[in-house]
Amino acid sequence: MAHPIQGLVKYHGMRDDIKRLPYHDSISLCTAPSHTRTTVEFSMDYDEDTFVVDGEELDGRAHERVEAVVEKARQKSDAAHTVYPVRLESENSFPSNVGLGSSSSGFAAAAMALAEAAELDASKPEISTIARVGSASAARAVTGAFSQLHTGMNDQDCRSSRIPTDLHEELKIVVGLVPYHKETEDAHNEAADSHMFQARNAHIHSQIAEMRDALRNNDFEAAFELAEMDSLSLAATTMTGPSGWVYWQPETLSIFNRVRQLREEEDIPVYFSTDTGATVYVNTTEEYAERVEEEIADCGVSTTIWDVGGPARLLDDHLF
Repeated sequence: MAHPIQGLVKYHGMRDDIKRLPYHDSISLCTAPSHTRTTVEFSMDYDEDTFVVDGEELDGRAHERVEAVVEKARQKSDAAHTVYPVRLESENSFPSNVGLGSSSSGFAAAAMALAEAAELDASKPEISTIARVGSASAARAVTGAFSQLHTGMNDQDCRSSRIPTDLHEELKIVVGLVPYHKETEDAHNEAADSHMFQARNAHIHSQIAEMRDALRNNDFEAAFELAEMDSLSLAATTMTGPSGWVYWQPETLSIFNRVRQLREEEDIPVYFSTDTGATVYVNTTEEYAERVEEEIADCGVSTTIWDVGGPARLLDDHLF
């Protein structure tokens, strides 16, 4: 089982599409109780590798991405039974392809289950390299909570690690669901073609350093102000690519405006954040969570309040 991520300093674009090596570091937090549950079995009774997500068997590009994760686990395993076909089944507790990070939890849960089924004696950072070949964001979902995926050209360097912080103790995440379908992989594939891409890369390293510092110092305002600004930077890059991706919808902008109004007029610690999608994460403190949720619901969207989730695991508990 694994939780999806909310990007804080988000990665965009890959220097290697096969190994899924990002151009730069990224930092995220996992969200709970949203999760993906995955089961895996290698067996000679199966005719071929089969992958089922939310009751539907995968084919095409979706099948290829899961197959890459399976093959990475097989390569790392000495267990004889991994040569047999595998059946992998996943179920999400939340909507997919709406900007809630379903690929991150999906591939993280798959990597965790595969590591167990393949009898790998591997640490979470090592398992994160298996998840990464499905989705770079999934590497951070393996280590969980607040995690950083380090850029690199190999598995020894390009892996995820936890960032120590106590911000999970006060953070509440109000999710404003805007069900607008999107395809993140397409945006990553053309990232470097945006004239804003080099500008984003030029400042992303200082943002990583500032975010790490804010998290280590448990500085809520600094961390989530950075996350809000990074959401705008990411959107500027996706919108200026060849396809001109515009993920935000009227409800998205309405939430942005409401958040800023609460912050500027009522001095409530609240900040918005989006990944490549229309759905909005609204980060606030436990003291104001219910008030903020009421305000976000007035924007005409369904809302839930989430917490920070821990690493991918084989147990049933879901919180930090």
